[in-house]
Amino acid sequence: MKEQAKKRIEELTQIIEKANHEYYVLDNPSITDQEFDKYLRELEQLEQEYPDLASPSSPTKRVGGEVIDKFQKMKHQIPMLSLPDVFNIDEIIAFDERIRKSGFNPEYVCELKIDGLSGSFHYEKGQLITGATRGDGITGEDITHNVKTIHSLPLHLKEPIDIEVRGEIYMGRETLARLNEKRAKENLPLLQNCRNAAAGSIRQLDSKIAATRKLDTWIYHLPNPSDYGIKTHFEALTFMKKLGFKVNPANRLVKNIDGILEFINEYQEKRPYLPYDIDGVVIKVNDLEMQASLGFTSKYPKWAVAYKFPAEEVLTKLTDIIFTVGRTGRITPNAVLEPVIVMGSTIKRATLHNEDYVMEKDLKIGDIVSIRKAGDVIPEVVEPKKERRTGNEKDFQMITNCPICDSILERKKDQVDHYCMNPNCPARNIEGLIHFCHRKAMDIEGLGERIVEDFFNMGFINNIPDIYHLETHKKELQELEGYGKKSIENLLDAIERSKQNSLERLLFGLGIEGIGDKTALVLAKKYKTIDHLAMQSEQDLKKMKDIGSILAKNIHDFFEKEENIQLINALKELGLNMKYTGIEEKENELITGRRFVVTGTISFMSREEIETLISNYGGNASSSVSNKTDVVIVGEKPGSKLDKARELNIEIWNEEKWKKVYDSLEK
Repeated sequence: MKEQAKKRIEELTQIIEKANHEYYVLDNPSITDQEFDKYLRELEQLEQEYPDLASPSSPTKRVGGEVIDKFQKMKHQIPMLSLPDVFNIDEIIAFDERIRKSGFNPEYVCELKIDGLSGSFHYEKGQLITGATRGDGITGEDITHNVKTIHSLPLHLKEPIDIEVRGEIYMGRETLARLNEKRAKENLPLLQNCRNAAAGSIRQLDSKIAATRKLDTWIYHLPNPSDYGIKTHFEALTFMKKLGFKVNPANRLVKNIDGILEFINEYQEKRPYLPYDIDGVVIKVNDLEMQASLGFTSKYPKWAVAYKFPAEEVLTKLTDIIFTVGRTGRITPNAVLEPVIVMGSTIKRATLHNEDYVMEKDLKIGDIVSIRKAGDVIPEVVEPKKERRTGNEKDFQMITNCPICDSILERKKDQVDHYCMNPNCPARNIEGLIHFCHRKAMDIEGLGERIVEDFFNMGFINNIPDIYHLETHKKELQELEGYGKKSIENLLDAIERSKQNSLERLLFGLGIEGIGDKTALVLAKKYKTIDHLAMQSEQDLKKMKDIGSILAKNIHDFFEKEENIQLINALKELGLNMKYTGIEEKENELITGRRFVVTGTISFMSREEIETLISNYGGNASSSVSNKTDVVIVGEKPGSKLDKARELNIEIWNEEKWKKVYDSLEK
């Protein structure tokens, strides 16, 4: 009887492990849930009857039940190093260039950076023996009792080998939603996010709790691949998959930096639709000999980086609120923040717009606040975290006098903004000069904010025409600390080049209230010269598609003021171009007046080239699909925008269709 029981236990173990692999790893079950439950109950009964035949790695252990007093320390035989983080594309390009400068021509493996916690798993003769957390990279914690409850992690491998693998323990989004739904009914605190839920679950002393959390794994690293005759990282991933481990199907071997950037763009779009959380992309040199040659720093491998997706919203402290004066005299309260990275940029300040904005959000100095980038560009304070207030916060007080010239501020009727009405306020002049030199305006490289302020305070630049007289101060400028001969020559060359800019840059640089760079381009294309624009009445301007009554009045009022006409005449005498010199719009019935979105990779043109061509033919190139979209141009690996287009029944052009349209255009 015992021999028969032993044989049946082995048979049931194989059936259940195969079913687990098919269900949790392959997502392709071959038996029903009822059959699985029947086999599992039979195995449990046999193990109860013959406890000496029960294996420590039996599938029955997945339901949990082991309770420990505390977590024991476990030293890693090979250190579990973390990866250096990079936060923007420039840093990824620098990583690639550094490797190429070392004499290599690498292929890379791109992997999704799962938002969970790292684990190490040891097998002897194909059986799971231990599981451990990363810890400090040298010593982790023994979590064997809990990792046995993870159904996607095999208890038995397909080959009886000794091996250590590493991967990410995580919780899926649906799992978190179901758990929170249940916890809400039981009046228990909700789990905040997938990562914290996974970390909290794996550190339960009672494995039954971990078992109820339905954790999952992706295996991504083999610490000693040469022991198995493996020569590349991608081969190691394939090898681990054959052994029965769950390896992410998104992993991709790419030939160069272009492949890396394509992978990042693709999964930045797909990210919201994945069944699990990711917070970036891991990039690894594929060749193992190349990895060995590149080596390690004291903390990181030199052959891999982790690109972190820009944070959508982060928390930081509001340490102060200060006030700035704009070129129109408008007073803006600004949040001074403890530095924090948002969407790949370090944010230290954010606009608070006006007094009403601050009061409506109930912001106090000292608050912990959430920050995001509005439109992925402008830092924005979303809200204070009132539950984290200590009582030491200070109430906001709107100032009554200009912080620069001390003039009494005025709040215009029916407006939310306060203004300094002193036309000679130094701050108004400085802001106007900075705006004129801005990249999207006259694009004078070398005249950044700090240098404009320095030159203003030193008396070299008091107004816009003074910028074009800086040549007369060349000797004095070269004598200033930090301004060498070469830098001054480069600055003067940039100033001279700016004279040839097309009209739209000048219009934007003049700082007409409400006129941004896109509206300036519309005006320049329509009226061709600044004199023609200056002649237009409010009624004429209002007839334009993108110009409303307020903008029309602002433009008309600007050209009615004598000081502005004098400024334009002075710039004419200095040789500044006053005409539109950009590409003239052509017309095409398939493009003109229509809104396009480009997604995926078109083999013969970049996305930027396609969008520029669309603009030149009077179309509108947008970044997101909506009801206003007319056409979505789809290349290889398009991502979620294609799904959205189909959902909204929007016209779709594949690469072949776009090639026909492109070939028909007048080049």
